[in-house]
Amino acid sequence: MENRTHGRTYRRTLGLVLAAGMFAGGALLTGCGAGGGGYNSSAERADGPQGKSRGGQVAPPPAPGAEDGASQKAEDRPEKPVAPDYLSTFALDVDTASYGYARRKLGDGELPGAETVRPEEFVNSFRQGYRRPAGNGFSVTVDGARAGEGSGDWSLVRVGLATRVADEDGERPPAALTFVVDISGSMAGTGRLDLVKKSLSILTDELRDDDSVSLVTFSDKAKTLVPMTRLRDHRGKIRDAVDSMKPTDSTNVEAGVRRGYEEAVAGHRAGANNRVVLLSDALANTGETDADAILERIDDARREYGITLFGVGVGSDYGDALMERLTDKGDGHTTYIGDETQARKVFVDQLPAHIELRARDAKAQVAFDPKNVKQFKLIGYENRKVADDDFRDDSVDGGEVGPGHTVTALYAVRLRDGAAGHVATATVRWLDPKTRAPHEQSGTVGTGAIDGSLWSDDGNKRLQVAAVAAYFAEELRGGTLPGQPGLGELSTRASALAAGTEDSSVRKLATAITQADRLRGDDRGPDGGGEQEGEMG
Repeated sequence: MENRTHGRTYRRTLGLVLAAGMFAGGALLTGCGAGGGGYNSSAERADGPQGKSRGGQVAPPPAPGAEDGASQKAEDRPEKPVAPDYLSTFALDVDTASYGYARRKLGDGELPGAETVRPEEFVNSFRQGYRRPAGNGFSVTVDGARAGEGSGDWSLVRVGLATRVADEDGERPPAALTFVVDISGSMAGTGRLDLVKKSLSILTDELRDDDSVSLVTFSDKAKTLVPMTRLRDHRGKIRDAVDSMKPTDSTNVEAGVRRGYEEAVAGHRAGANNRVVLLSDALANTGETDADAILERIDDARREYGITLFGVGVGSDYGDALMERLTDKGDGHTTYIGDETQARKVFVDQLPAHIELRARDAKAQVAFDPKNVKQFKLIGYENRKVADDDFRDDSVDGGEVGPGHTVTALYAVRLRDGAAGHVATATVRWLDPKTRAPHEQSGTVGTGAIDGSLWSDDGNKRLQVAAVAAYFAEELRGGTLPGQPGLGELSTRASALAAGTEDSSVRKLATAITQADRLRGDDRGPDGGGEQEGEMG
């Protein structure tokens, strides 16, 4: 979720001073490339669009003429350099839509747009085998390995967070779900409305008698087909309404979301999991098309009733940015379905994780030890960053996490020469979904736990899968990470991991990489990191 605080005035002012000094001095700092994979200079800090921390601080370069002996105004000179920042803070993210959509595009013979590729969603699409907590909070696992050949003194550090799975007896609070279905003309293509209707039929069979469902459709206008109704003795009514949906007219997402929340409020059930489920290709072309403006109009209902938004994307042409923004602002998450197999995975295998909550406003903060860490980069999560000093501000949005979810954050970490001992401490903070009481859990990692080789035969296979997924995402969005293999090598490693793990999802990853390699037509070799110290941009 977006950090709505917009940062502290001091940090914003400092960021402007730094930027002014950089441009005025003509200094060039190597910034992020198209995929955010570039490297910034020593612990550089500049607050991002929402005032979110992006690294440490350094003094700006000299003003114009300073190297010629020209005088520099006192107000333009920093009094002293600012110490580097070794904290990394972000909101948790369980979205997987970016990876699902990339697979769909590759299957259709097209490379996904770089702007739709989010590495954290690629990584979070795969099982990681973390231990689960006994209670309702998180377990924290931190490990890693030395990056691959050509990476120099870089390592990959994996921060893994996991929640307890749903109870085996299936006990959970009842669900009150409002389905908001896009029936616009763009949903007429194969794998759109037909897949949505199949998905809802599957879900109708899976929900319990004491669950409630309402059904809203939208094209240029929104319409309620079924008000909030208990499934007991009414499954046939729900199926008939689903079968009646046909594509027509334009796409007014605003009208659909607003009507959906009106129905969710009218049918709100205390003690239930109240959620709006938006199923759409998110190609809004009528009414309000800005996510912030759309959700601002239903913000009171979202806050007062705690109704979260779950987005299910479909279609080869898909409004990824709008759907992701809607669900981020709607305290929910998003996924993508491209076929019936994926629909069953989402609506059957992962049903509790999508309608229940284990944690609200969950944020993670990783503190790196400056004695041993020279430089680090969080891979992905660019639009989930939170200002470091907002980590324990519970009014700042975090991520919502359900039962059985895992969240993985990968860091490229460069150790100092002779590093030994503590490397990092990772802490997750969240609010209890019912009481909103805050809780925290931490884990640490030392040099001994990241000393092994990433690709060794006896290495951690799940860590290797996470690395392949992250490297693949960086390749697709034009970024570069230390030790990053080309697509050909990634495909080979993914195929070997699929055989070693006997995991069909890893086999599909290998297929996707092979398709991308064929479309890309090249195989870029390993490339090491930059030479700067602190956090990379």
